[in-house]
Amino acid sequence: MSPRDKVILVLKTGEALAPVKARRGDFEDWIARGLGREADEVEVVAPYLGDPLPRPERLAGVVVTGSPGMVSDREAWSEASARWLAEIVERDQLPVLGLCYGHQLLAHGLGGEVGPNPQGREMGTVEIRFHAGSGRAGGSGSEDGLAPLFEVGAIAAHMSHVESVIRPPRGARVLASSVLEPHAALRFGRRQWGVQFHPEFDGEIMQLYVEARREILAAEGHDPDELIADAQETPGSTRVLARFAQLVDRS
Repeated sequence: MSPRDKVILVLKTGEALAPVKARRGDFEDWIARGLGREADEVEVVAPYLGDPLPRPERLAGVVVTGSPGMVSDREAWSEASARWLAEIVERDQLPVLGLCYGHQLLAHGLGGEVGPNPQGREMGTVEIRFHAGSGRAGGSGSEDGLAPLFEVGAIAAHMSHVESVIRPPRGARVLASSVLEPHAALRFGRRQWGVQFHPEFDGEIMQLYVEARREILAAEGHDPDELIADAQETPGSTRVLARFAQLVDRS
């Protein structure tokens, strides 16, 4: 059975903020669009709602969504999902891409540390810089760590997070950073990655997220109007999902 005969699983770890969902749909809609997949080529499983985790052998790949929740809360469904993902990585069973919460969940499941970002909330369209020679956490560098999803250089990407991967798991490769986030992208295995940013967001979704968090952002000293004005389209980030889909097709 070829990968295109199977589905890409969207492992849903929460819902988009209510005002955003009302206007633009939910994470799985945006992810499917970014992957270039039809609705029947994407299966959505929501373990936080009690959905059972599927057998990896019937899947082509996994994308793990963001969430308004916190990995550090260690809810039972989240811990079970972290163990399920860790086994996939350790056995190299499937291509996996974790987004925001999904990025953190992968790191946690593989033995890393997740918690509040010491530099505070990161929100809005920011510059992510991918580094040549990015090294393994605690190890030596290599110049082949970015392919096939990323390229050396800077891209614009959408961020919306309070927690971060504070300490990557042993053996993870640090691929990218932003001003506030030293672990903006990690490679966990041969075909498994996590990104702290949201390649599924477009400029309007980012603006809606800022508007929904307006009071919190203002209380923290951010300027919501400036963040909304600075939101832009992020084709370099969006391409990550398309490249992941191409990888799945080749696997």
